[in-house]
Amino acid sequence: MESRAIPFFEQVNRHFDKAATLTRFKPGLLEQIKACNNVVHFAFPLQRDDGSIEVVHAWRAEHSAHKLPVKGGIRYAPHVSEDEVTALAAMMTYKCALVDVPFGGAKGAVRIDPTLYSDAELERLTRRYTFEMVNKNFIGPGIDVPAPDYGTGQREMSWIVDTYMAVAGNQIDSAGCVTGKPVSLGGIRGRTEATGRGVFFGIREALADPAFVSATGLEGGVEGRSVIIQGLGNVGQHAAKYLSAAGARLVALAEREGAIHDPAGLDPEAVIEHRAATGSILGFPGASNLPTTEAALELDCDILIPAALENQITHENAARIRARVVAEAANGPVTASASETLLERGTRIIPDIYLNVGGVVVSYFEWVKNLTHVRFGRLDKRFEEASNARIMHAVEELANVKLDAARFAAITAGAGEAELVDSGLEETMIAGWRAMSETSRRLGTDLRTAAYQIAIEKVAETYLGRGIFP
Repeated sequence: MESRAIPFFEQVNRHFDKAATLTRFKPGLLEQIKACNNVVHFAFPLQRDDGSIEVVHAWRAEHSAHKLPVKGGIRYAPHVSEDEVTALAAMMTYKCALVDVPFGGAKGAVRIDPTLYSDAELERLTRRYTFEMVNKNFIGPGIDVPAPDYGTGQREMSWIVDTYMAVAGNQIDSAGCVTGKPVSLGGIRGRTEATGRGVFFGIREALADPAFVSATGLEGGVEGRSVIIQGLGNVGQHAAKYLSAAGARLVALAEREGAIHDPAGLDPEAVIEHRAATGSILGFPGASNLPTTEAALELDCDILIPAALENQITHENAARIRARVVAEAANGPVTASASETLLERGTRIIPDIYLNVGGVVVSYFEWVKNLTHVRFGRLDKRFEEASNARIMHAVEELANVKLDAARFAAITAGAGEAELVDSGLEETMIAGWRAMSETSRRLGTDLRTAAYQIAIEKVAETYLGRGIFP
């Protein structure tokens, strides 16, 4: 029997072990891939605004250094633990390998409720945490590159890069020590919405795959599909916006304070504005309040998207899930036993190690930008526009037509940073889906096991290529 307190790392390793049986590698190599290479627990003092001293507990886990740097977000939450951080670092290893992002996996966390701290306290805490990571050699553009996660954002990343530059000295690539920064500090356009955008691309590709459509009966793509989203944080709200814009019908939204339901469809922008004004999604005009957040998970729908935290669908409630597809926008929202229950009942799962890779993919683009010191599109946008214009002028001459200026400009426009980032993310999600789907069919297994099998193969090949294992 499972509970919501089930060890997260154990869940990840159960998925790993299932996929490992489908590989050709020796047990020793598989154990090395599965093991967490390094994890450090920090305990440091924080002076509160009232002058009192509080001891803060924090972690940084580096799961696999088969490729450097390692990469993973930092979350601020009251429930974090070493087990959770280690599990998330392992998942990051497998995500990066699956979609060919050249990083090992890492994760960090600070055990606080950020809503209970002032901005000044959060700044002192973040800078001290960064100092501790520098002191232990757990951060650097070629070593370990953090990013935002639950409870953190651009502001915290700004404090991290500023502290790193002050402590580590004037290094030319210092901006690459962290991603998810504001554009003014070396960030990249499109990073904030990247994970939610990736969720949309992943679901779109699934619903365009004949094999997946045949298994689920969801013909016709995204348009008209009934969707439920749990979690309106950065990932959930952007996934909601993109799916809604593509014609999906958001029949329910859930947050920590409760859930709302409207079979006719909810406007995510309006719900977000309502929550900002009232502090809650409850009482949204035209929608009914559900008795609990969990009740939203059990409503009938085409696609259920858990976009909050891990262990939201367990052995206890899996049999009550009525969605045809569970799309894991969060990390580990469905436990291993619950996954088996859902699959046995015919529910298809789009796994987390594929669906929420958007953040690390665009973080990779930001890291590359920081190391090259060149904005994407800067070198070729105008050249591309001039080339397109020459082609269009030739077409106009041959067809004896003249386009109006606005249409001509739209057709010949070159790609800037935002467009290139979006294109790169889309290509990654398309290629990732095709590889995972093809492997699933070839091996006769579910999508999650296929994704882990691909990841294990790629990490193992890296170790073998370095001559570490015979």
